[in-house]
Parts: sequence; C-alpha cells; structure tokens
Amino acid sequence: MLDIYAGSNALKTIQEHGFKQELFTNFLGASGGPKWFSLFGLDKYMFGDFFKDRSAELNVIGSSAGAFRAACFAQNAPVAAITRLAQKYAHTSYQGTPNANDISQSAVAMLDHLFEGDGIDEIINNPVIKAHFIVAKSFGLTSFENKLVQGVGLLGSMLLNKVSRKLLTLQYDRYIYRPKSSTLKITDPYKITSHYVDFTPENISEALLASGSIPMVMSGIKNINGSPKGIYRDGGIIDYHFDFSLTNKTQGLTLYPHFNPAPKAGWFDKSSNRRVLNKSYDDTVLLVPSENFIASLPYQKIPDRNDFKYIDTDTRIKYWLTVLSEADRLAESLNEFIIQQDIGKIKAFNP
Repeated sequence: MLDIYAGSNALKTIQEHGFKQELFTNFLGASGGPKWFSLFGLDKYMFGDFFKDRSAELNVIGSSAGAFRAACFAQNAPVAAITRLAQKYAHTSYQGTPNANDISQSAVAMLDHLFEGDGIDEIINNPVIKAHFIVAKSFGLTSFENKLVQGVGLLGSMLLNKVSRKLLTLQYDRYIYRPKSSTLKITDPYKITSHYVDFTPENISEALLASGSIPMVMSGIKNINGSPKGIYRDGGIIDYHFDFSLTNKTQGLTLYPHFNPAPKAGWFDKSSNRRVLNKSYDDTVLLVPSENFIASLPYQKIPDRNDFKYIDTDTRIKYWLTVLSEADRLAESLNEFIIQQDIGKIKAFNP
C-alpha cells in the first residue's frame, strides 16, 4: 500500500538507527490541492501517534495545501484540525462557474474553519511543532490581477524556467513565514532569493492565504502585514514539490509524505522532464501511495482540482470522502512497517 524512498544519507542513517521519530527534525508538505487527500491517513497517524508527545523541535514546511496542513499540525489538537480542514475542503461547492473572487472567499472560509478557537495563537507560540508557510512574491506582469496581463507574465515565467530555473528569480522572491524562534534556513541550489518573516497575529492569515492563492484561479494577496508592499501568490509557483535542502540548529532527517515518487521542483516543471537534484533529497524520506493503492481508488486516481470541472458536485464530494476514508490504509501500512522495522522495504530515492 505504501512505498518508502530515502535519499542516500537518510537511508544510511535509518539502516544504522532504525526508523524512529527522533531522527526527523523537518517535515515537508507539498502543493497539489486535493491530491493531499491521499495523505490524510498518514497525516493523522504522524501527528496523532508518531510525533505525539514529542519534545524536540520539528520544523513543518509547506507551500499551498502543504502550508494549510502545516497550520493544522502546529495546533494543540492537530488531528482535529487536519480533520476540520479535510472535511471543509472535501465539501467545497460553488453555484455555477466560480470566478477568482468566489474561490478566494471559499479559501477565506476554509481558513476561518481551520483556525477555529485559539488556532492562530497556538501556531505562533508552539515551542515544538513550528509551521513555515512558503509564499511567492510576484514582480512585473505576474503581479497584475488582469488575467490577460497575468497570463502573459506567467508565459514569460514558463519560458524563463525552461531556459534555467535560476531565472525565476527575475519574477519571484521566496518568502518564508515562520515562528520568531525558528532557526530553519533553506539552501537553494538555484539561488532564488529567500526572505524570512516572523509570524504575527496580523500576518499569519494573510500569509497562509497567499501560500494557496493559485495564479489565474485566485486573487493575489496585496501587502502582507510586516512585509514589503506587493502581490503575494501561491508558494508552489517556486516550490511545487521542492528542490532545496534544509538546515537548522538541530540537524536531522526530513520526512516527506508525498503523492508522487518523482517530485517536481516548481509549478512550471509539472510538464517538464527536469528532475530534482539528488543532493536536495540526501536527508529525505518520502512516504508515497503505491500504484496498487491508487488503482484501488474510485476512478483509479487520487483527487485533483480538475475534479471540479469534470465531476458533478455530489459525485465529487462522495469520491473525495471515499479517498479520505481509504487513506487510513496507508497509515496502517506505515504503522506495520514501523513495528516490524522492515528497513529492507525502503527504496533508494532516484528521481
């Protein structure tokens, strides 16, 4: 049901010490919208069992849907929070064809549901689970809300990326919103500029909403509190599935539940042949739904945003809820692996 991949150093470390929660100091959550539903069972298991009662710092880094998940994990009741998010997202519906404002307002409502009660304070002040939201600040034509102008800007981004991923720095900066006590740093082989901004009660909602604000689909977030003026958009533009390494004061491995064994660096790499760098994943362990598991789901696929277009609302909601339920099987598979410590099942990561 579950495939496990590990970078070279991660595999060596686990072979020497076993698969233990204390080996991990970082946790990644990728963009991908409802594709995340396939990981729902793993999320509940990770933060309801595997990392439960943890006392050592764990940095949770996410873009877009991954940032929303990070916001759940850093709350005092992470399983309840991630369940609220999943249920709210799965039941999303619109009257007619939604425009950018409709989708943005739906995301705001989801945010409010996610932060229920004292969620914001809990995230900002959590001394152990430290959430980090990745956001892309847009420059030039990509900062316009007019779809024609923005589309021309995004076409330029695609062409720049095709020449070299490094050229994205001409149109985007990476912003990482994080707790004040965080020491996490991103080491980017492509030298895309990174800025670090501390969470405040005034900026955390704006930053999280920006991290999920998909270009051409949602409105960008203007002038995030405590940040330079400008338009901020989906963190997946730069960091769709990630191609960087992480450093912090307590250096350990990175755990990365992901829906694909071949992650793509950025949004403009989705249809390209560019592979992530092996060195970016030296310390990373990926937990991936197997092909057999995916084939067992309705429509023989994991959910994606195209389901809004091609499946009627009632059928889509039923399908998505089924996937959320079936995803518990992946958690059972991981739990069995951890109990048995069958390290031989881990495959070498080879993007």
